[in-house]
This record gives sequence, C-alpha cells and structure tokens, in this order.
Amino acid sequence: MNVVVKGKQASRSEAPILVIAPHSTFLDGGIIYATGFPSIIVRRESGTNPYIGKLINFTQPVYVWRDDPDSRQNTIKEIISRATSDLDWPQILIFPEGTCTNRSCLITFKPGAFYPGVPIQPVCIRYPNKLDTVTWTWEGPSALKLLWLTLTQPYSYCEIEFLPVYVPNEEEKRDPKLFANNVRAVMAKALGVPVSDYTYGDCKLMARAKEMNLPNSTSLVEVQKLRHRLNLHQANVEENLLNSNISCTNCSRISFVEFCKLLNLSPNDHATQHLFRLYDKSCTGVIDFREYLLGVLALSNSRTTLDAVKLACKVRNICY
Repeated sequence: MNVVVKGKQASRSEAPILVIAPHSTFLDGGIIYATGFPSIIVRRESGTNPYIGKLINFTQPVYVWRDDPDSRQNTIKEIISRATSDLDWPQILIFPEGTCTNRSCLITFKPGAFYPGVPIQPVCIRYPNKLDTVTWTWEGPSALKLLWLTLTQPYSYCEIEFLPVYVPNEEEKRDPKLFANNVRAVMAKALGVPVSDYTYGDCKLMARAKEMNLPNSTSLVEVQKLRHRLNLHQANVEENLLNSNISCTNCSRISFVEFCKLLNLSPNDHATQHLFRLYDKSCTGVIDFREYLLGVLALSNSRTTLDAVKLACKVRNICY
C-alpha cells in the first residue's frame, strides 16, 4: 500500500478535531496510524472485535451505541468535553458521514464533530487505483472478498490530503449543521465531487427495504421525505386508513384524484404530485395503492419482517 500524504497535519492546539471524508472502506482505518493515533468515534461493536479491538482501545476512543437512544447525546457531550478541554487529550478523528459510500459524492455530514464550535481540519482521502478493490458499501462484495482482491494487486495507492484548518465564524458556532455543510462544501470542492442530501439513516432505510423485498424500495427514502413535508407521518394517515373500515374497489389502479382523497392531500401541492409520480413510473395516471401502503408502513422501526408479512395481509384485506 503506497500512501501519499499531501499538506500538513495541524496540531491539537490549532485544530482539536480532524474530519475525514469520504469514508468508503475498512482500509480507511490506516489513517489512524498516519495521523498519530488520534481518538476515534467508533461503533461499540468494533471495540469487541478480537482482531482490532485492542488497537481501537489504544486510541482512547469515544464509543457509540447506535441502537441506544441516549448514545447520541452522550457522544456529543464527550466530543465537546474533549475538544474544549485544557487536558492533554489526543486530537479527535471523525468520519462525519457515519457510513461507507462509493466516493462518488459526499453525503450529509452528521453534526457531532461540529457541536464544540472549535477549529477543525478537513482531511480528504482518495484511492486513485486503476481497479477499485477497496470500496465496501451496503451492496457489493464482502469485506473478505475485497481484502483478497486487494492482496492480489501488486500495489495499491492511497492519498491523504490535509486541507487548511477551517475556523468557524460566530454563525457556524451557533449552528452545527451549517458548520457541517460548509466544511462539506470545502471538501467536495477539493475532491471534485458533488454533495448529496442522503444520510446514514437513509442508507439504513434502503438496505432494510431491500432486505424485506418491499416494492419501490429504491424510492422509499424520497417517499419518506415527501411524507414528512406533507405531515403525513405526524397524522399517521396511512396507519389510520389501514385500521379504518375504508376500502377501495380496485386499489391496484387508483387515480391521482383518488390518491389525494384517500390521504386527504391537496392535488395542487407539488409534493403531492411528486409523491404520486414516484409510483406512477409508466405515466399511466394510476398507481397500485397497495404498494404505497406496504412501503411506507412496513419500514417502521418497531416492525419486524414477520410484522411486515402480517401488514401485507392486512393491506390485501382492505384493498380488494
């Protein structure tokens, strides 16, 4: 592995936090060595790994329990405490995307690294290899297969570029999301890639939809965003519709007007029109309402695959 370092790493006094992107492979862990073993933000499961767990613990990490509702707040408090402390803590290293992508864009940065409001140093990482054997995402080869493919190459390249320290202004200090978006824009420009509004949660949702073999799974992230814009999630409209005695004579072919009537939406709202078009891919003017109900209701965090099967039966009963 030929690692090329560009730029100069700032000291902790200049930038208590290092922000690394894009995150695309388990090989990104090598940047911990290249940056002098800073403290990392990492899943608790990684710390129990028999192969790398002890190495992770050596960096005095901040562990995250993704399924613990209090973990996020506790993690933010610990980041703020260390980043603003006068004690001799190491720098904090964070992959703000929170998940692996294929490096074609930068997805939404989580704001955790930006809550302390301290100067941060953006660090770009690239793998300019003719054959990509390292990218490890939600779909595609397994980690072991990628490791094997990488080991069959005579050599691989990795570039680590330290960008100038980003000092937040007063507005960015008050708004961590603005701070995160502005840093992401700087890094995207340096990498020559676009930005995307997808988040770790969106990736998790799409993966779960595909695992459950739900219809229109690739569009369900956008569907959920439109539902939020239309306040359908707060009113539990689809859930109430399913539990009511309402039925449609042919739910496999409902028009836009019927769709609006069932969900109590304005036909003049662009979000409503867009939501309908996501299911009307053939531009026939009708959609299968069963697919819509199953897709938006089966992805509830509290539902298992068995619950989704029961839900499908319930949808069938009201849609005859």
